[in-house]
Amino acid sequence: MSLRSRITTHESNAAAAGGPRASGPSVDSTGHLVAAYRTKLLEEIDLAEMSALSPAERRARLERVLGHIISREGPVLATGDRTLLIRRVVDEALGLGVLEPLLEDGSITEIMVNGPDNIFVERGGRVEQVPVRFASEEQLMQTIERIVSTVNRRVDESNPMVDARLPSGERVNVIIPPLSLTGATLTIRRFPRAYTLGELIGLGTLDEHMLSLLSGFVRARFNLIVSGGTGSGKTTLLNAQSALIPEHERIITVEDAAELQLQQQHVIRLETRPPNVEGKGQVTVRDLVRNSLRMRPDRIIVGEVRGGETLDMLQAMSTGHDGSLATVHANSAEDALMRLQTLASMSEVDVPFAALQDQINSAVDVLIQLARLADGSRKIVEIALLASHGRETFQLTTASRFAPRPMGPDGRVHGTFEHLPLPRRAADRLYLAGEPVPAAFGVARSDDQLATREAV
Repeated sequence: MSLRSRITTHESNAAAAGGPRASGPSVDSTGHLVAAYRTKLLEEIDLAEMSALSPAERRARLERVLGHIISREGPVLATGDRTLLIRRVVDEALGLGVLEPLLEDGSITEIMVNGPDNIFVERGGRVEQVPVRFASEEQLMQTIERIVSTVNRRVDESNPMVDARLPSGERVNVIIPPLSLTGATLTIRRFPRAYTLGELIGLGTLDEHMLSLLSGFVRARFNLIVSGGTGSGKTTLLNAQSALIPEHERIITVEDAAELQLQQQHVIRLETRPPNVEGKGQVTVRDLVRNSLRMRPDRIIVGEVRGGETLDMLQAMSTGHDGSLATVHANSAEDALMRLQTLASMSEVDVPFAALQDQINSAVDVLIQLARLADGSRKIVEIALLASHGRETFQLTTASRFAPRPMGPDGRVHGTFEHLPLPRRAADRLYLAGEPVPAAFGVARSDDQLATREAV
């Protein structure tokens, strides 16, 4: 079948299926030429010579060769279409095709591919569809196979779900038919750039008084748990908070996918490893947490606890590794405590729930709850101190909370951060570490002044 016939058949099938037709330069008249020119390009180049070049030199060489091919064989294209065609062909040859421009866009934090015709991105906390698409399901599968092959994995009907990483570090999840009824689905989670706490204040995530309080907590070696839903900014805040750790301390980070970017000199970064194609060689977060305890850490930072490693992390926090930090998925501070208890019970050690409650009360000092609001902004909606002891029912004392107002005509969520008195026990611990209590909070003279509640 000729190229023109294949194009006509593909477009007729798409129209008959009622599939969406994206618009814009990525799917215009240059789109059907990409596959043909990619084949011609591969026939012209010397692969052995190309492998000796740097990535930048390789791209420049391919663009130059392809330009000569188009000039020699046509078609005649407008300057913009010609440039776009060259870029798309080179992206197909070297990278991830139509996804390459999206990966280069710094404003995009998530890329979601729902089959070849529907591509969505997240910008500024909002999801939107973009006018690009893959030429076919085959092309999408080739892109997926290129991604998973870099981590020595495969994706097929016998193994239809895969987690992988791009060379630049982005986290990738793939699920294909028969499990995905909408076709091959690809989700790329881009790591946010490292924000400073000052920048987070500018974005409205917290205010100066909360920064002073969190600074005191970190330097006074309080154990902190950052909780929130997916995409609420947990890793971003954890990364920013880590800048408050003194330079001389030995820090060990444990992550499922390395996202943290600590600036201190004495940092050891540990990352999990998935099993190979034979199902062997897996190294879990729990394995790394246990190993980190033998590495003489001053502080341990766990990117996210989601299983039996929670018990090891709690034991580390309560046995000489004060000032450690971790994140957990939860929708409220109460949920975070219950989730920690449930996750800790998932280890092979059969620990009664009451004993786990004792461990959490002993290990956790502060919970920082984040939320992504209706307008896409991320805010610390609560800073709470764990006030319970031993096997008491969990009790939380709120030190700060965000009080939202109804959304205005500008489509933004406005509100105020409220600051409440700290318990005497927490204030004394700050004083002993040489850290002042921010004046906006103060110290409660009696328990009646505390905003304490039972976590149920």
